[in-house]
Amino acid sequence: MRVVLKKDVPGLGRPGDVKDVAEGYAKNFLLPRGLASEASSGALKQVAHERQTAKAKKERERQEAKELAARLAATTLAFRLKVGPQGKAFGSVTARDVADALKRRGIEVAHERVHLAEPLRSVGVHEVEVRLHADVRAKVSASIEPEK
Repeated sequence: MRVVLKKDVPGLGRPGDVKDVAEGYAKNFLLPRGLASEASSGALKQVAHERQTAKAKKERERQEAKELAARLAATTLAFRLKVGPQGKAFGSVTARDVADALKRRGIEVAHERVHLAEPLRSVGVHEVEVRLHADVRAKVSASIEPEK
């Protein structure tokens, strides 16, 4: 029996997948629990439409991420930290600090998307990676200057 999965079924598939399963499995397990529906022509058309819509949405999000990456590439953030006599900074710049600085400039980026191997602690210019989309990454310059 052909069914269209409505929910994720371990070992079988993800929502929207069309699967051939045993009739007893479909009638006694999948259909009563609302995990799947019979694969009628209308259901197959709906699945195809949903996939096309999801693909268009994903491409639109990717394009928006590329535009944002171009804006971020031209951005330089300045941070001021207290510095000791040997030139060592007290404190550090974290991913949250970078995300907050971008937000003040009108660019909304979640701090989880800002990737730092470790917090920035040295004076100078650092490259910070921002992961905007699955395959779109941007580099932002973060300048750490001594506080006067």
